[in-house]
Amino acid sequence: MPTTVKKRSVMVGGHRTSISLERAFWVALRELAASDGKTINKMVSDIDAERAGNLSSAIRVHVLARARLGQLAAEPPQAAQVEEDI
Repeated sequence: MPTTVKKRSVMVGGHRTSISLERAFWVALRELAASDGKTINKMVSDIDAERAGNLSSAIRVHVLARARLGQLAAEPPQAAQVEEDI
């Protein structure tokens, strides 16, 4: 999976903001949000409410923590599917 950074706009606390994350983190965040029955906006808002520092870093740490708990698929989706989704 490419490690290029992708910037996306999300709604956090009713305000639009841009977040830059590596493609792998967007894929993992989407997977975690879906497994929790949340939108990406809701997931990011929840992470934002608990963060102490930079939002992009807080998202990466959240994804890493969930991965360590075994809450991500062992194999990422096919590259073509990722390109369409992200």
